[in-house]
Amino acid sequence: MSQYEFIFLLNEKEELKKLKELIVSISGKLTEEKSWGKKTLSYSIKKNSSADFYEWKLELTPSKISELKKKLSFNEKLIRYLLLKKEN
Repeated sequence: MSQYEFIFLLNEKEELKKLKELIVSISGKLTEEKSWGKKTLSYSIKKNSSADFYEWKLELTPSKISELKKKLSFNEKLIRYLLLKKEN
């Protein structure tokens, strides 16, 4: 399993549970969660002027990354995300 850093912006905190379930459903493991709090955005994104920022560390097999990205792109409550592979 490879380690990934998942940084994302949400406008609804209720969506966190669904994101956790998504990661578990594709055989992923959530190792660390950080909340950076609600921040005002420099410019509005999808008609949002502020969002809650989160940083999660994941363990996931590389073959499941495309499936995760595909499912994240269909989530309308997820404003933006960045998924980075961490070097060992």
